[in-house]
Amino acid sequence: METRSDEGMTVTRKRAEETTFSRGNDRLNKLLARPEVAAGVAAVEAGAREMDRVYAENLAAIRRAGELTQVEVAESLGVGQAVISRLERRHDMLLSTLADYLHATGAEQPRIVVMLNGVEVELDLDRLREANSA
Repeated sequence: METRSDEGMTVTRKRAEETTFSRGNDRLNKLLARPEVAAGVAAVEAGAREMDRVYAENLAAIRRAGELTQVEVAESLGVGQAVISRLERRHDMLLSTLADYLHATGAEQPRIVVMLNGVEVELDLDRLREANSA
């Protein structure tokens, strides 16, 4: 390190050899290696995923989230609007019917997720349909 005085001002300079740089990813990896930091990051990520999730109380809410009318969904399925109205009020239906409706609303990868013994278990409706049609 070099220190000199110029007209009443002190100037301090580090030599280039003394300057160290750390790449962003290296610094991030070092931080994430610390358990308390990793736990904090995991908690924030989980919170962000939860905030991004939209909970639908019924099929109509899913259709509205896709900004579609019953008529538009009906046209996509090749049925009348009254069929969609009845479908949205039903309390029970085939999984294939549910998958068709979800696709008609623009949903991708329709699935049902349940918690079983603290573990999320996912049922992929498209794979189920493929398995049953084979």
